[in-house]
Amino acid sequence: MHPIHRLILSAFAAHALLASPSAVAADAAGAKDHPLLTRFKGAAIAEYKVSAFDEAVLPVKAIPAVDKIGAGDLAKVEGKITRIGYVIEGEKTALEVMRNYEQALSRGGFQVVFQCASDACGRDMGGYIANSGKVMPTGFTASFDEKSRYLLTRRSGPDGDVHVLLWVVEDPANKRTLAYQQIVEGRPMATGQVSVLSASDLKKSLDAEGRVAIYGVYFDTAKADVKPESRPSLEEMAKLLTSNPALRIYVVGHTDSAGGLGANLELSQRRAEAVAKALAALRIDPQRMVAKGVASLAPLASNASEAGRARNRRVELVQQ
Repeated sequence: MHPIHRLILSAFAAHALLASPSAVAADAAGAKDHPLLTRFKGAAIAEYKVSAFDEAVLPVKAIPAVDKIGAGDLAKVEGKITRIGYVIEGEKTALEVMRNYEQALSRGGFQVVFQCASDACGRDMGGYIANSGKVMPTGFTASFDEKSRYLLTRRSGPDGDVHVLLWVVEDPANKRTLAYQQIVEGRPMATGQVSVLSASDLKKSLDAEGRVAIYGVYFDTAKADVKPESRPSLEEMAKLLTSNPALRIYVVGHTDSAGGLGANLELSQRRAEAVAKALAALRIDPQRMVAKGVASLAPLASNASEAGRARNRRVELVQQ
């Protein structure tokens, strides 16, 4: 664990109002706290999303109106983004929740970039965060202007900047408080992972090794729909099969180890079937292809690092 993670976890544990994840039930399926921060006592995760690499646009000033946002009102950052929507049952104030996070983040070396409360945040702050974050507990888009708090902090280090955004609102009608947390771990995107192999390159690898790994087939996280930008790689695979009519292949889907094995087996199978279906749409006889998903059972690298996980997320063609 990174030293800064230990500092923040210790700061939270030292405060009686914060609880360990094991003390909280009813989280959304597959959801968990970010390693950087524990949760406020009594909180449950209602919404959860992780993007390995994406862009976040973070308010650094009040948002009085979405249609009047200036160029200097927002900061664009890239990296791994974890978005978590918490529901805290009971009538905790937004101030109480936010002060706990402020103390822990300060002890962990985070500096305040911008913070505000209620009307000082601007009329459209909540709406902007709800629409840009896309992960909110039910009811978060409602207006709680008089009982809301916003905090954006940053910590700089040799591995890049880490931003923590918090938006806390009281919902007294339902006797609860809603907390949205977005953590952006800035890091350069891993490049050089993907190249579109030509049909002749694919054939050479199959002849030499009986298989070829393809990194130019893209899916959204936890989904099996082949994205349009996969077209160049699909066309080269189709050329390979068209020019070698006797060739029969297994289309094998691989994932990293994130998530449960059962879910990844099912996901990798659906992805393999989606690739076979896409090739069939390019006039390849479906009888020449067998789709198989093996999840994380055949890694090419350690799943302990993002670079290793990126290598392991792939589609392979294996000669039958």
